[in-house]
Amino acid sequence: MKLLIVTIVLATLALAQSAEEVEKRIANLPPAQRAYERFRFWRTTHDSGDYREYLKSRGFTASDIDEQLKLVESEGQRSEIERWNRILTAATPAFNTKPNEFLVQMTKDRKSGMALDVGMGQGRNAIWLAQQGWAVTGFDPADKAVALARSTAAGLGLNLQTEITDTEHFEFGERKWDLILISYAGGRERRDSIQKALKPGGVLIIEGFHRDATKGHSIGGAVVFDTGELPALYPQLRAVRYEEPLAMPDFGRERSRVVRYCGERPE
Repeated sequence: MKLLIVTIVLATLALAQSAEEVEKRIANLPPAQRAYERFRFWRTTHDSGDYREYLKSRGFTASDIDEQLKLVESEGQRSEIERWNRILTAATPAFNTKPNEFLVQMTKDRKSGMALDVGMGQGRNAIWLAQQGWAVTGFDPADKAVALARSTAAGLGLNLQTEITDTEHFEFGERKWDLILISYAGGRERRDSIQKALKPGGVLIIEGFHRDATKGHSIGGAVVFDTGELPALYPQLRAVRYEEPLAMPDFGRERSRVVRYCGERPE
């Protein structure tokens, strides 16, 4: 079964729940949303396995399982986008609305230029970059979050170029960007395109969760990275800095293991 959304921008830590607790929580949701939330729970609590077998273990018949998979396939992307719209535009945000600390550190002494924010969400990083003099483009499939970013930027007298799309469909171009940021929005997808899209001397900055962060609780379907994985994913870049600290993530309620990578395209 195809996984509809694996690059959504951003993730939230959640208290670990049992399958039974999840079923109680989603019992009154519409069938399609209930099917997707059930699938999302399985995806965030299993590193591998067969979803059909999981449903079978929960007492679903073969015909029920087929129906569940159809609902996830048809409703998954829409449900995921709406979920992130709610998270990213909440009146009381449950995430860090300030610019990513690693981004601030890695751009401190760097001349501004053309910047791309992958999975921009409500624009916290894109707006900060624009305030520092960067010409910023950002994209995200969460349309309401992007609208909030535009509105906030306009109120500050800043210009942002934005697109409502995902990593799979965005045109990265070639030798176009002085900086590409992927902050809690994936990092494994379109690697060749991303490396080619950097100008010589341009940098790729990534922060996300280490797999250790999944121990003991769910991280809401976020992409996680294994020890030492990120530098190996971008062989055309020179690693400027790489670390795996225990820190407060931008999306979460407690300190967790994160990965931070900055790679530069050789001149």
